[in-house]
Amino acid sequence: MGRVDGKVALITGGAMGMGESHSLLLAREGAKVVVTDIDNEAGEATAQQIRDEGGDALFIHHDVASEEQWQSVIDQAVEAYGKVDILINNAGIVILKPNEETTVEDWDITMAVNSTGVFLGCKTVVPAMEKAGGGSIVNISSIYGIIGAPNAAAYQASKGAVRMLTKSCAVDYAQFNIRVNSIHPGVIRTPILGDMVNDEAAIKQALATTILERMAEPIEVSYAVLLLASDESSYMTGSELVVDGGYTTV
Repeated sequence: MGRVDGKVALITGGAMGMGESHSLLLAREGAKVVVTDIDNEAGEATAQQIRDEGGDALFIHHDVASEEQWQSVIDQAVEAYGKVDILINNAGIVILKPNEETTVEDWDITMAVNSTGVFLGCKTVVPAMEKAGGGSIVNISSIYGIIGAPNAAAYQASKGAVRMLTKSCAVDYAQFNIRVNSIHPGVIRTPILGDMVNDEAAIKQALATTILERMAEPIEVSYAVLLLASDESSYMTGSELVVDGGYTTV
């Protein structure tokens, strides 16, 4: 049997990169998957790949910064599959600038997607999960939500907010049998890196103190997502799972 057999998982930012990887893995492990993203073509492609592999998936266009769209997505998921057991708050953006060069617009859009989007997801999914008898929320933060780094003011603030929101929600939602945990990836080979993946010097700088001396593949984060989404982590809530190749160790 799959590790999330019979569960319904909603994954934001599921069109590409880590979100695509999370979606495919959870589907292969038995979950029905609701893929959401602002990229309709890529999001539908992820859902179609799941269906082509014999799984069950639905794509929904979704701006995570919109409370109205969050409610619509939850309603559509419940209408399609009857419940929501797992929420993976994965959608995010990166704007890398030092604080003195960060504009209010940079700050606002980063916080809207990375922090408000997670807040709205955690808030909106509760009634559906409570009705289902409980659930698991996995919030994708970052090592930059734990440690300092140059040229990442807004991004770090947004991911730090996710880290502490996770702990607050874990306390609030325990009464509903809903677990809430965060994952803190290091340097991951995803489209968000753009041309940097082909720049050896830039990659070396990004890896910094990563003691495994390489980037992670998205699937290596997805297996951590699978653990927290599954009942195998039934005694974990308010935890932060670091997947960084040892970056924060040194």
